[in-house]
Amino acid sequence: MCGIAGIIHRGKSSNVGREMTTMLQALRHRGPDSTGFAVYGGSKPGDILMRIKVAEREDMDKGRGILKRIKERIAGVDEILHEHGATIKESENSTPYALRYVINHDGNTEEMAQHLEEIEGVEILSLGRGLELVKDLGDATAVSDAYGLDSFEGTHAIGHARMATESDVDIRSAHPYWAFPYNDVSVVHNGQITNYWTMRREMERSGHRFTSDCDSELLAVFTAHNLAHGISLDESLRRSVQEIDGVFTYLVATENQLGMAKDAMAAKPLVLYESEALIVMASEEVAIRTILPQEIETHDPYDEEVRVWQA
Repeated sequence: MCGIAGIIHRGKSSNVGREMTTMLQALRHRGPDSTGFAVYGGSKPGDILMRIKVAEREDMDKGRGILKRIKERIAGVDEILHEHGATIKESENSTPYALRYVINHDGNTEEMAQHLEEIEGVEILSLGRGLELVKDLGDATAVSDAYGLDSFEGTHAIGHARMATESDVDIRSAHPYWAFPYNDVSVVHNGQITNYWTMRREMERSGHRFTSDCDSELLAVFTAHNLAHGISLDESLRRSVQEIDGVFTYLVATENQLGMAKDAMAAKPLVLYESEALIVMASEEVAIRTILPQEIETHDPYDEEVRVWQA
């Protein structure tokens, strides 16, 4: 059992970091192992945002040697960015093992990302013009406080409170997922995909790579693959309902869109509120009520329902 949430403001920015933190904290009972956020809208024109980790959280208990390796890994990241002609505008440590970069780069971003991940222990969490992906162990408040999300202004966000079922309790297995190396696509998911390995092998034969054995990552890769081939987000969601087997509800975000899909059995819950200016959804209505305490009308999406909203 996990908890998912999404929010999108039409035509304006809001403190989506604080809003998503509040919603996910209300879903803590559905997943206390880790929490993740994909927030959009905090960049300036021309900037590329990159979130990376250079170690796992549990590595920090391995003594002074890990600090030396982290320092070497960060130096390696800076060197590769320089080699690819990227200008580092900002660089900050959210935690000792997680960094945020703001860069300018006009070259081959995919090749640069591949070279960065050749550094042992380095993993890109997100890369894009609008997406910033943050995930760590602990509940929403703990993660939000550690990464300064309470003041994040943006247009939309998705988030996930995870209870580990079929993969490890670590940052690598936490949601949201980003499909390397496709900019600005993120996914959160509640459910189980039964044809995961079949679909994964199909995606790998198409040249995609996976960073974990979590079935939810397949949805991010599947979506990115379709978008890269000119398929709209709406059509990609519809294809997923037909081609992916299992019981699932998932949300997907791009630089300027938010979408949702439910499988044919619609067994995994989702509650939706929609107005002209704001769309909010979550696994339970209690999460929506944390940011909309007034009297509102909500509904449960039906089986195989697909929706897409524009920021």
